[in-house]
Amino acid sequence: MGHERRCKDRDRTIRMKWFYWPALSVTTILMLLVQPVLAAPNPSNSAQNTVTASAVVVPAQVSEMSFLISGIAKEVPVKEGDTVKAGQTLIVLDTPTLEFAVTGAQAGLRGAQAQAEIQSNEIIKKYLIIYRPTSIALKKLRLSVPHEVMEIADAKVQRAQASVEIAQANLAQGTLTAPLDAVVASLNVIPGEYVQSDQAVITLAALHDLQIETTDLSERDIANVQLGDPATIFVEALNKTVSGKVITISPMADTVGGDVIFKVTIAPDVQPEGLLWGMTAEVEIQNGK
Repeated sequence: MGHERRCKDRDRTIRMKWFYWPALSVTTILMLLVQPVLAAPNPSNSAQNTVTASAVVVPAQVSEMSFLISGIAKEVPVKEGDTVKAGQTLIVLDTPTLEFAVTGAQAGLRGAQAQAEIQSNEIIKKYLIIYRPTSIALKKLRLSVPHEVMEIADAKVQRAQASVEIAQANLAQGTLTAPLDAVVASLNVIPGEYVQSDQAVITLAALHDLQIETTDLSERDIANVQLGDPATIFVEALNKTVSGKVITISPMADTVGGDVIFKVTIAPDVQPEGLLWGMTAEVEIQNGK
């Protein structure tokens, strides 16, 4: 019986070895196959860190200007394409009525100032009766104008000065001056033409400082874009690639062709030569998170 039991135990041990080693080999092979897959980067995660979009080149500042008053254009000393400096005259209207108003106000101011000067030097003569035991005498007194009178004269001068300033401000509405250093992008009036108030007559653009604005960045991608994120800009017309960073993200969505999009503005680190307003570009924004 003992010999027979030992034989059965030996057979069971042999069968277990034959089962164990193939199973171990299969497990090892599976682990070797799965390990590279686990170690490989997840393409979906990598894709989430990069947002691509179409874009267009735009100036950092654009100013579309109009007059607050109506009138005939008298002078237009600039033309399209000119570079202008801040404060430079762009268009002047013919405003004779406003010019006369300034002249009249200035004359009124000079009159009020002259009247105040006269009153400040005026002497009021008064006589004082002096009673004496044996006679009556008159004493002549020289007195200056009362203080209240001078205050009234000064108030008239101040009102006249205010009238001059108002007339000059009204006259200034007939002249457009450049609010910034820029280029005349469009000019919609010529000398002798009647200009309506609030009519856009000239557009200035800061073409020395161009930026990139996305045109189709989806609402699905906007959550992966943050201020300061680095970006790569490919300008198709120039066949050039430049780096930049996100400087603004629109807080409000637009709808284009049924798609909800957000405008993101990117400032290039260097403005490439030949870059023009309206050129198209492709941008890749790397999420900095």
